[in-house]
Amino acid sequence: QVQLVESGGGLVQAGGSLRLSCAASGNIFRINTMSWYRQAPGNQRELVATITTGGTTNYADSLKGRFTISRDNAKNTVDLQMNSLKPDDTAVYYCNADIWTVIRFRNYWGQGTQVTVSS
Repeated sequence: QVQLVESGGGLVQAGGSLRLSCAASGNIFRINTMSWYRQAPGNQRELVATITTGGTTNYADSLKGRFTISRDNAKNTVDLQMNSLKPDDTAVYYCNADIWTVIRFRNYWGQGTQVTVSS
């Protein structure tokens, strides 16, 4: 069974920084693209950033320059460094990954971690 577990969320003042981490565990053969999404109250879940196995990254246009996604393929982890945080960044942040196990290829979600930015 595969699990994605996020950590690092919390309360921060506007202008501050947070680093989110996500660890994948279980019977993993290979992980393809890993991503971070977020969902604010009353809003749809939106893509924050993606990173391929080779390290190619893609960001939501509005977040370029403030957020940085990275991964450690050996540890099956993906991080999201968030700088210059704004109250509008308040949301639940979800880790997402395309994972091959021995028997299947599937997309997985973490349980989410709350990020709250105070003004």
